[in-house]
Amino acid sequence: MAPLTEVRPPHRHRRGTRPHRPTGPARRAPAGRVAPAPAPTAPDRRAAAAVRRAADVILAAAGLVVLSPLLVAAAVAIVVTDGRPVLFRQRRVGRHGKPFTMIKLRTMVVDAEQRRADLAPVNECDGPLFKVRCDPRVTPVGRALRDTSLDEVPQLWNVLVGHMSLVGPRPALPAEVAAFDDEHRRRHAVRPGITGAWQAFARTDRSFERYRQLDLWYLEHRSLRLDARIVGRTAGQTVHSLARAVRPAPAPEPVGLAVERTEP
Repeated sequence: MAPLTEVRPPHRHRRGTRPHRPTGPARRAPAGRVAPAPAPTAPDRRAAAAVRRAADVILAAAGLVVLSPLLVAAAVAIVVTDGRPVLFRQRRVGRHGKPFTMIKLRTMVVDAEQRRADLAPVNECDGPLFKVRCDPRVTPVGRALRDTSLDEVPQLWNVLVGHMSLVGPRPALPAEVAAFDDEHRRRHAVRPGITGAWQAFARTDRSFERYRQLDLWYLEHRSLRLDARIVGRTAGQTVHSLARAVRPAPAPEPVGLAVERTEP
């Protein structure tokens, strides 16, 4: 297996250009990437799967216990400011293409799904993805939960029951999967994750091609080391978001001083 330091996410190609894709048995990795590691043997795969599942269960259970006070506080804030329900449930496509119900804290108004079509003209993503940076359906409390990623914490329950893993391709909507090509549907060979390569390395990228590229890159280089690297990177991003959320706003500058600076 290639050393971890050599495993880097593929670079995004400039608009109007296409990545070089060699074919044939002597296929080489494009510049800036490494060739996929040799396929592990069956015992290695079973051992890695057992370790990964054990880590998922232990960390998910610990996370639910440790973060339960924050979950309770968030639930109270949602009910007080916007009423019930507290949880948002949505059908997603999981391992082997089987649908499951993903849960998270509700961050949008109750009729958000019905209002999605109205926002289609301002969708910032291409392909089947849907993202709106300043989505008007997001509530004030929901904005804070999203900025700190606390809305994703209930998905630890999905991990605990085996629908998801801590790390993997993000679970897609059935409508999104319908637009995937056969190669991209290889993502269903593994459990979807709470975080993944796209979240860790291209969180703000709205390109569907980048999303697809990172899904396939993760499948090629999937390992316990890479999972740990993705978790660490995601944790760092979350801590940065938390620090930014609690950082006090700068005090306004006295008007007199501002006027003095503008005078010759």
